[in-house]
Amino acid sequence: MKILQTVVVKQILTEDSKQKLLDQYFARKMQYLKECDQLQFELKRLEKTNKFETNGLKRHFEKEMQMRKEKVKLHEFQIEQLHMLPLGSELKEKEVQALVDINVGDQWDEHLGSTTIIIKDGIIAEIR
Repeated sequence: MKILQTVVVKQILTEDSKQKLLDQYFARKMQYLKECDQLQFELKRLEKTNKFETNGLKRHFEKEMQMRKEKVKLHEFQIEQLHMLPLGSELKEKEVQALVDINVGDQWDEHLGSTTIIIKDGIIAEIR
């Protein structure tokens, strides 16, 4: 019989992986800032047309901008934390599902144990 098991994927922090993560965080931060600017521009454009109820429209746009500003703050925090981490640290990247074969007579506790995949510079270094 096959069952699904959650497997944790961790990344070992190296110079290359650290730089890639910093680039990703910075790119996402810049994208959210661009989206805020675009929302601000669209709000001003729609306010000039007077086709919509401005209070509800403004609240909606402000809510959207606030969500993006929170994401910018999150990415700034992640960048700060990444700068403080020493090389060789293990970062949880994601969780994936794996198929596990179980048979009558197997030790149940062995299958319940958490499996972890360790990645170093994009290559699987270890399976625990």
